[in-house]
Amino acid sequence: MFGLQKLRRRLRQIRADQRGATILEFAIIAPTLMLFVVGIFEVAMILFVSSLLEGSVREAARYGITGYVYEGYDRIAVIRNIVKQNSAGMIDMEKVRIDTLTYQSFSAIGQPEPFSDTNANGTWDAGEAFNDVNGNGVWDPDMGVNGAGSPGDIVVYRITYDWPMVTSFMGDMLGRAGLIQLSASYAVRNEPWDIGIAGGS
Repeated sequence: MFGLQKLRRRLRQIRADQRGATILEFAIIAPTLMLFVVGIFEVAMILFVSSLLEGSVREAARYGITGYVYEGYDRIAVIRNIVKQNSAGMIDMEKVRIDTLTYQSFSAIGQPEPFSDTNANGTWDAGEAFNDVNGNGVWDPDMGVNGAGSPGDIVVYRITYDWPMVTSFMGDMLGRAGLIQLSASYAVRNEPWDIGIAGGS
């Protein structure tokens, strides 16, 4: 009887004892808090790099429309250098993809090459006749021609970059295999430059 009372008294003392409660509460909350902080950091970096890509592709397009070629360089090499200069060292230029596609009109951007849909299924099938707009010998879902174009051409500048996530957990939530694909594009019409003076494409 005496032992049972003593045990109950001891249990009441333990329940009333608040020492170490803060540490225990922090241990429970800390993982969620850290995940929240890392998530904010990840999203902030993604937004920052996306903004850099947007600025880079805009500056590249501003150069590209002029048709000017620096001596000893081609236009695409200069465009890559402009992207590098405007990316604040945040983009690995070995892994960035820069595409320049030329179109005859703004309405043609992203459109497939025209084809004869003989079986009326809405998609091109092997053997169906098509208009090889970009001249590569195969049907393409995008009729754009690779290159920075000629005077008056419509050119789409597109940058694609796989940004590595800091944590694998956030990488699985926002991307794939620890990477999230970021892209930016800009469409412009080339100025009617004099090829003989500007150096051509």
